Amino acid sequence: MQINKLRGKELDQLFQAVLSLQDLEECYRFFDDLCTINEIQSLAQRLDVARMLREGNTYHKIETETGASTATISRVKRCLNFGNDTYEMVLERIKEESKAEKE
Repeated sequence: MQINKLRGKELDQLFQAVLSLQDLEECYRFFDDLCTINEIQSLAQRLDVARMLREGNTYHKIETETGASTATISRVKRCLNFGNDTYEMVLERIKEESKAEKE
């Protein structure tokens, strides 16, 4: 796990801050203050790439729909295959929450 190399007070504080957010509006406001628009869009793009890879889409379709580079798609795919399984975890949670909201 590469994140262990970064582990420390500052990162703990950042993650505690994210965990303290109570709703979508607070997330929007916090990330607007914390990150540039491009940084936020890059993070969102990676999650969308992960979703599309899970659904079996081709690199070409993902590149066309998300604007992600093949390098980004490859990196996300590597994380899906050999990472910490957190893309799977959060995408499944989002799917379940979306399904529950529709019921």
